Amino acid sequence: MGALFRSEEMALCQLFIQPESAYLSVSELGETGTVQFRDLNGDVNYFQRKFVSEVRRCDEMERKLRYIEAEVKKDGVPIVDDLKELPRAPLPREIIDLEARIEKTENDILELSQNAVNLKGNYLELMELRQILEKTQVFFTEEEANDSITRALINEESQTQAATGRERLEFVAGVINRERMPAFERMLWRISRGNVFLRQTILEKPLEDPSTGNEIYKTAFVAFFQGEQLKSRIKKVCTGFHASLYPCPSSHSERLDMVKGVRTRLEDLNLVLNQTHDHRQRVLHSVAKELPNWIIMVRKMKAIYHTLNLFNMDVSKKCLIGECWVPMADLNIVQNCLTEGSRLCGSTIPSFLNVIHTDEDPPTFHRTNRFTRGFQNLIDAYGVASYREANPALYTIITFPFLFSIMFGDCGHGFIMFLFALYMVCWEKKLMSQKSTNEIWNIFFGGRYIILLMGLFSIYTGFIYNDVFSKPMNIFGSSWNSTDNFTFKGLQMAAKVQLDPQKSYSGTPYPFGVDPIWALADNKIIFLNSYKMKLSIIIGVVHMIFGVCMNITNIVHFKKYPSLFLEFLPQLIFLVLLFGYLSFLMFMKWLIYSVHNPVKYGSCCAPSILITFINMLLRGKNEPTRCMKYERLDDPVDPLDCESFMFPYQSTVQNIFVVLSIACIPTMLFGKPLYILCTTKSSKGKVYTNGSTASQDIELQQSTNGTPSPTAGATVGGSGGHDDHEAFSEVMIHQAIHTIEYVLSTISHTASYLRLWALSLAHAQLSEVLWSMILQKIVAMELHGMYEQPGIMILKGFLISLAFCAWAILTIAILVLMEGLSAFLHTLRLHWVEFMSKFYEGQGYAFQPFCFKTILDAEDAPNQD
Repeated sequence: MGALFRSEEMALCQLFIQPESAYLSVSELGETGTVQFRDLNGDVNYFQRKFVSEVRRCDEMERKLRYIEAEVKKDGVPIVDDLKELPRAPLPREIIDLEARIEKTENDILELSQNAVNLKGNYLELMELRQILEKTQVFFTEEEANDSITRALINEESQTQAATGRERLEFVAGVINRERMPAFERMLWRISRGNVFLRQTILEKPLEDPSTGNEIYKTAFVAFFQGEQLKSRIKKVCTGFHASLYPCPSSHSERLDMVKGVRTRLEDLNLVLNQTHDHRQRVLHSVAKELPNWIIMVRKMKAIYHTLNLFNMDVSKKCLIGECWVPMADLNIVQNCLTEGSRLCGSTIPSFLNVIHTDEDPPTFHRTNRFTRGFQNLIDAYGVASYREANPALYTIITFPFLFSIMFGDCGHGFIMFLFALYMVCWEKKLMSQKSTNEIWNIFFGGRYIILLMGLFSIYTGFIYNDVFSKPMNIFGSSWNSTDNFTFKGLQMAAKVQLDPQKSYSGTPYPFGVDPIWALADNKIIFLNSYKMKLSIIIGVVHMIFGVCMNITNIVHFKKYPSLFLEFLPQLIFLVLLFGYLSFLMFMKWLIYSVHNPVKYGSCCAPSILITFINMLLRGKNEPTRCMKYERLDDPVDPLDCESFMFPYQSTVQNIFVVLSIACIPTMLFGKPLYILCTTKSSKGKVYTNGSTASQDIELQQSTNGTPSPTAGATVGGSGGHDDHEAFSEVMIHQAIHTIEYVLSTISHTASYLRLWALSLAHAQLSEVLWSMILQKIVAMELHGMYEQPGIMILKGFLISLAFCAWAILTIAILVLMEGLSAFLHTLRLHWVEFMSKFYEGQGYAFQPFCFKTILDAEDAPNQD
């Protein structure tokens, strides 16, 4: 929890690693994820770095693995993604074996794929030939079935052609893609001027493309013609349209023999294809078991070599030097990783790290778990905390769901939200392993603990408001009792019943929340408006005061003690004496004014808090409240019976508060600039690193065993002291802007918390409208006296069911989802602007450690998209 209160202390370290153990040492560091490396070769072209050839080898292996994965997925072979334990990066001596296995697997799959393509090509040709032989058989059978007169004419024509030396008819048979057939037919007609007789038939069964596996639809054709010249033209047209031509005998018996031979060859080829497919499946299944491990190992190798390219080589070329940010608590872990890397490679020279001082701002690192990660992400979305700055996420765990619940106060809606979050929390491991690509679902799942607390707090405030789906609960019995003897029938006949608080109120408050009788009152909205509006102001002022008080932690930590008196105290006094006093008046009004008290402290004499506050600021005069309750002709009452102020010397106290508040403004405006002008600070010598070499500007502090010595202090952040060198005018301008912003924002931020009241009122009224306009009307409808007709109650029950379904859908879609999202965004604004702006700078940058798990998750995300 301490790391969540304030970011961890970071140290800038130098790593001195032997080249033979560098790979294994970086691999160990990647498994722990404790260091963020800095690039020491920023001025060197990437292609000129030391390990660029190894990165290219990894790229080549990744290319081969992508091809293997594509082939495995194309055949529908399942790949096991959820590995119980991720493999470690291969040892240097295992890299060559891994590369050889990947290359052999690629060659085997390439050979299998090429053989399959060749076999499928032969199978496709035989299938097309069989289709042509079967279809052309129909064409020739039709000619043989002509009557005897046609055959005689054909014989006579044949004899005449033979006598004149003419050639007999020839034909060309083939197949062509179905969509090309109309253009093919037109082209044949044009080149032959109509002297080609074309017969065609559609192949009903689609064929498979050997290369892509897609289905192709083709048409078989036979073109009859005469002459060698026309034959040459037809073949050229067939070539241009990518039509496949096959030999087709003109004799019926020869065609039958060829069909039998083709069928036999198809059966043999189909058997070979099945055996080839089975062998391919066996190979791919064995590869699929190893493929996830290979992918992870290659990615880790590539990440290691990328990181090694950030290192610098010393002058003697015998040592690799790297710089990295390390949390102070993890220094021993980093040293152990270096020791383990040297042990695995068998190096006798140990690797070690050295803590160095720097004036550079370190990265911000907060250790989080599954529960706190969502709240920390909300804060980081506004801005990453400056180094060692107070972290608002710790307090947001409570304040965020609480402010949300004030706007979303309904037990029913909060229970629905709680159940949804509880489902995600209880089954989080199963849902996390599924790795959904739905961005909206991932957002909900990432904030499951936030939604869980928002639902719980909404149930609590729902009991405070006594609101369950816009209906009250009478758990303890109302504290209002009518002294008149009303009967139930009399209450039904009466349009309105007015209760006198002095007679009908028992004097004992409702034990918890709002009395349920207010749900029946005509002035319900007036009462709840006053209650929720005052509640919003009180909570807002407390929230802002807490935000201002958080400055103490930053002032004490960074030792900016002058800011404690010149900034913090004036800001706190200004806020407390004005708006804290406004909240105090609200409590005073609730405590001392009642209908049972004397006239001057009766409910009719209660002054307006808003008017009192305005008169306090503008030095206006408070007029005595006129008690309208007793103004009757027969019972006149002096209006001076009501007091102008709530307590004695209130006017004096208010004047003092206003004077002190105004005095805080020049203190905030001129205090810090004058202090800087009157004081001078001597610069203290520090040892800095230039981030480029290991032999310059480095102070080595190392113990005898190679671990950092206790005297090696943490890094010094660049958070303070830079104002000493600024010109007085710049400091004055900056302070003036800061002062004006604070004074004006104090007023606007207090008014901004009224959104708690506005959204709560809107949510309650919208919920009541849905209930009364959809469900209540259907339940209370009369159906025009048709209850004596058979089945009329069944019809009403059916309508009630439909109305309930519509009400439930609208409740979840509008009141839970849309209203919940609206309340969430307003709560986020109250934290980002009204609360965090009082103490939070958010000018830091996040700690991004070298971690294999983070790298693998980032590379898997684009593949899922």
